[in-house]
Amino acid sequence: MSDSQARVPEVTQVVEGALLAYGEPLSIERIQGLYEDHERPSREAVLTALEALREAYQGRGIEVVEVASGWRVQVRAEVAPWVGRLWQERPTRYSRALLETLALIAYRQPITRGEIEQIRGVAVSTPIIKTLTERDWVRVVGHRDVPGRPALYATTRRFLDYFGLRSLNQLPPLTEIRDARFFEQALETPPEPSHHHGDQQDEGR
Repeated sequence: MSDSQARVPEVTQVVEGALLAYGEPLSIERIQGLYEDHERPSREAVLTALEALREAYQGRGIEVVEVASGWRVQVRAEVAPWVGRLWQERPTRYSRALLETLALIAYRQPITRGEIEQIRGVAVSTPIIKTLTERDWVRVVGHRDVPGRPALYATTRRFLDYFGLRSLNQLPPLTEIRDARFFEQALETPPEPSHHHGDQQDEGR
């Protein structure tokens, strides 16, 4: 039997296989694109399959979640500390200065380096900005219209994906955050399938 004559599997099976195999968020449109034109499911059918998988995974060690770039399968936070022991290397540790800088960018964006320094009361080191931009958590979105035209920094879609957020509206209220603990706790059990354990230790001092 040729591929064109083969029975098209259930949408839920295709969606589950794609999420597990790809390991990165998949949009509904990207999932639809896996099909030939004549067999392509509707957006509603894909969304129904995703919701069915999310319900089926309740109480299991993995979960289906929606983030900024689409949908993905990830290790449930409750079991992540145990699953993380599969990797012998220690996870990357980020300095408090880096986490505070990231928090300020997330909540006050767009913001300049000088404005971050005014709020924190200390200089922001170049390695901190370099680490945040290399991880694609932060990018330059423009320049402040003042002398020197300093760069304006904002968070990226990759930032939202990494911290398991669909949008910035899902960030907890700033009044609930003390010393960037939200980001620190999230980094202790990162939601991405690849945990970046090979990165340099203690980045962004």
